[in-house]
Amino acid sequence: MTSHFTLFMAGTSDTGLKRDHNEDFILWDAECGLALLADGMGGHKAGDVASRMSVEYIKRCLQSALGQPLPESRGKDMSPLASLLDSAINEANDAVFAAGEENVQQKGMGTTLVVLILHGDRVLVAHVGDSRLYCLHGRELTAVTHDHSLVRQMMAEGMMTEEEAQDSPFTHVITQAVGVREAVDAEIQEFEATPGDVYLLCSDGLTDMVEDTEIAETLLAVQGNWERAAQRLVDLANQCGGRDNISVVIVGIGPPCGK
Repeated sequence: MTSHFTLFMAGTSDTGLKRDHNEDFILWDAECGLALLADGMGGHKAGDVASRMSVEYIKRCLQSALGQPLPESRGKDMSPLASLLDSAINEANDAVFAAGEENVQQKGMGTTLVVLILHGDRVLVAHVGDSRLYCLHGRELTAVTHDHSLVRQMMAEGMMTEEEAQDSPFTHVITQAVGVREAVDAEIQEFEATPGDVYLLCSDGLTDMVEDTEIAETLLAVQGNWERAAQRLVDLANQCGGRDNISVVIVGIGPPCGK
């Protein structure tokens, strides 16, 4: 166990009601303190290949490091694990981009990505694109990540209000993805782990269909039974139309190990 805390993980992925195949890919490993979610893009251009490649590549890069203590970070520099994660994402980007260039049927494929690592008493988060990570702290659900999207960029630059963003035709135009270009710039955050917190990794197939308030209510209603919570969230998205693939991974931080 790499985390100082007991970890509980569960997840599920569903094709939804409107798509003919699932381009999302999820993976979690409580022993390593690792959870990953990717939402492939490209349809016939093999978004499912991009999502699986990225997740499996990053896990391979991180697995050996997560099984051992890592040196402390110094000053304000990126921690050793954050540096390793950044390198893994960049290498995954290189692999997906190269695969797309070598196969005309896969050219242009790419994927969003969310990675959560719990190591020692720290939480490490990386994301690319508009798949999200939320944290349920007490009864409050907060977005930890912010979409790499054209709409969010326009809002940040004062070119669009939140109300205008809700009806924008550019809602799903993302500004970052793994494998689409020769380089990617993942956003990485690191902070202290808190027992009792619950993290939710999810694709936009959930957040486009289900409001944040309903996501929070679902997590609170079945707290502790994370398999049931994951399935309930997918069911809610399908009940609301299921327009896209729906994927969730839930990570609960329990008491310190040995207690």
